[in-house]
Amino acid sequence: MYIFGKNVAEEALLHPNKIKKAFVDKDFREKSLLQRLKEERIPTDYLLKRELDKKVNGLHQGIILEIEDYQYATLEELLTKENPFLVVLDHIEDPHNFGAIIRTCEAAGVDGIIIPSDRSVEVNGTVVKTSVGTTEKVKIAKVTNLVNTLKELKKEGFWVFGTDMEGEDYTTLDYRGKIVVVCGNEGKGMSRLVRENCDFIASIPMQGTVNSLNASVATAIIVFEAMKSRRG
Repeated sequence: MYIFGKNVAEEALLHPNKIKKAFVDKDFREKSLLQRLKEERIPTDYLLKRELDKKVNGLHQGIILEIEDYQYATLEELLTKENPFLVVLDHIEDPHNFGAIIRTCEAAGVDGIIIPSDRSVEVNGTVVKTSVGTTEKVKIAKVTNLVNTLKELKKEGFWVFGTDMEGEDYTTLDYRGKIVVVCGNEGKGMSRLVRENCDFIASIPMQGTVNSLNASVATAIIVFEAMKSRRG
């Protein structure tokens, strides 16, 4: 897998054993990064910008790293704490949304993210860059069936909070204990069966002319509200 960008490279170099190779612009001027690549003895190819442009679809800032493919966690690995706080993504498709959600979850101390194995963006270079490398700090599990996973979690004592425009004011809900916050697809929202397996539907009241928020923004608002409730 290719990851790219200066901040991502700095984060990746904290785990240099996962880096297979570096591709760097011949005019790259970040001496600290070049020195780290040298110190870690990472094989490095120096290329023209147009050659780097062909390797990734995104702003690489002159540095691309080839790393091991992302290693997903198991569902069991997300349940090691006493009262886990999990986020489920119901077929999120935009890698920028996914990356932003991962960054939010890392900042808020969420214990894990669950994604479906079909019709969903996976951890790729764009996701890693958007998350500013926090994919290494948040456990992400991939499951075959979201509905069955939610049912399994409910048997384990979890409360499931869906997110939708039509529901209860998100600030009035109690997010303590074992909880799951579900973020729906960018265009369709939560699927019918996922919604039916939610215990609560959290809604963000809108005052302006816009009737919905970007998926990553809505998730961030509710995640931080939940964290505030859990600390209270």
